[in-house]
Amino acid sequence: METIFALSSGSPPAGIAVIRVSGPRAGEALIALAGSLPKPRHAGLRHFRDAKGQLLDTGLALWFPGPDTATGEDLAEFHLHGGRAVVAAVEAALGAIGGLRPAQPGEFTRRAFANGRIDLAEAEGLADLLAAETEWQRRAAMELASGSFSGRLEGWRERLLQLAAEVEAALDFDDEDDVSGLREGFAADVAALGHEIGEAADAPRAEALREGYRVALAGPPNAGKSTLFNALIDSEAAITSSVPGTTRDVIERSVALGGAPFTFVDMAGLRDEGAEEIETIGIERARGELGRADLVLWLGPEGEGPDNAWEIEAQADRAGHAAKRDPHYRLSAVTGEGMAELRAELLGQARAAMRAPGRTALHRRQRELLAQAAAALAGAAGQGDLLLLAEQLRQARLAFDALIGRSATEDMLDTLFGRFCIGK
Repeated sequence: METIFALSSGSPPAGIAVIRVSGPRAGEALIALAGSLPKPRHAGLRHFRDAKGQLLDTGLALWFPGPDTATGEDLAEFHLHGGRAVVAAVEAALGAIGGLRPAQPGEFTRRAFANGRIDLAEAEGLADLLAAETEWQRRAAMELASGSFSGRLEGWRERLLQLAAEVEAALDFDDEDDVSGLREGFAADVAALGHEIGEAADAPRAEALREGYRVALAGPPNAGKSTLFNALIDSEAAITSSVPGTTRDVIERSVALGGAPFTFVDMAGLRDEGAEEIETIGIERARGELGRADLVLWLGPEGEGPDNAWEIEAQADRAGHAAKRDPHYRLSAVTGEGMAELRAELLGQARAAMRAPGRTALHRRQRELLAQAAAALAGAAGQGDLLLLAEQLRQARLAFDALIGRSATEDMLDTLFGRFCIGK
């Protein structure tokens, strides 16, 4: 096993830089640069020198003997001044030691998984945590990364193994190969487990939390879409003008409102006549966006928007603006009229749609495997043949093994750990 090293803190320049070394030669690398090993799990002040004795920096050295470490291996850390030249010099000194090489993206976490320090669900949560930009994303990622969901998986798996053991025992001692040899209540226990797992599979989508609640602003040209878009994202991202057709393409911006992730979409004004060739392309793209949106804010003539769109009476500050009889909101993005109320209801709408925070958000892979396990258990609950019952329970166990990484493929692991930065 090679020993790897990488900068595990933010890119320099910074106040402090942390370079992490993991593998069988981590202790040797620490001695080579620091002169000696500090007391395990205690920081020691050291002068770091290269192979020629040149002073590279003065900082803290930490030594974590395996296997009780983040990676399950011997682990060393160099806490340095965070200048680019300092980091480069220490990395060069480490690279000159035989058996050491720079780490690949996610390699520290992959070693933690390979050495049993974390399971696959926790690794997926950690990847989400590193990418989290909103409070909801952070909380959902922590549910996975902290092991909370993994603990539930292990509990279900233990119950499943116990049920499977009962079936195997019955097969050993029952010549009839039917379920009459099982205890009373066995089928009910199988059904109850399947029901619990099925409910868990109906979890919020992590993809929705990552991409955000998608709100499209639609209507004809000069309806005030871009002005409202800029107000919602608190940025002048879209050009506003009285000239029809100013917005010719789809503009997206992801923002957080009240800790919730949103993607707001501005688009070309919808009209059937008078559009140039380029604007026509933009209009076609805009129509496609209407189907992708979780919610459409309709700024056009009342009653002409998509089904379930919110009727918005925009530009309320302007004399002679197009009034609506029964708008969902009457707004002025210029004066702020109605904007606070709109943002508050959008947040409530997103909360209801994504059902977060408060429940573990799962990736598609996780939801599909839970659904497979639940389906196998549902089939097992009504099974009268012991051999077929045993096979259904085996299928459920295989789904659990895939969930926690006991049967993960290398391609899937490469994809997952490729999401991590170098040094994590």
